[in-house]
Amino acid sequence: MTRVSLFSSPLLLGFEEMERLLDRAAKIPGDGYPPYNIERLAANGSGGERLRITIAVAGFTADDLEVMVEDRQLLIKGRQREEGGKDYLHRGIAARQFARAFVLADGMEVGGAELHNGLLTIEVHRIEPERLVRRITIKDLN
Repeated sequence: MTRVSLFSSPLLLGFEEMERLLDRAAKIPGDGYPPYNIERLAANGSGGERLRITIAVAGFTADDLEVMVEDRQLLIKGRQREEGGKDYLHRGIAARQFARAFVLADGMEVGGAELHNGLLTIEVHRIEPERLVRRITIKDLN
């Protein structure tokens, strides 16, 4: 049985990779931990889009966190170490691990990451490509 999708139109040439990206994004789990914000920032003169991802990672240190870009996907992982030898009467703050992923569009680049007051901020930007117009010569074979 053939799979029909939005990108199966004969007028959309070369969009197979876009379809694969959408499939990948649909498979990313959305458990809600840790909570995060994505905000659009004012353009800085480069003409490109700027975004800031802020993730609440209270209790994590920079050594507990890993931010990487792999195959057009921004991956953020956190793993806290269990502190042994403690006798808890109540444990409401668990040493929890997480993985959060964001699919990046073509041209999106991760600028850097900072951890401050339990908030991990990651800057993502897209530099607008130069628009090119090219005239194609038609060869007359008559």
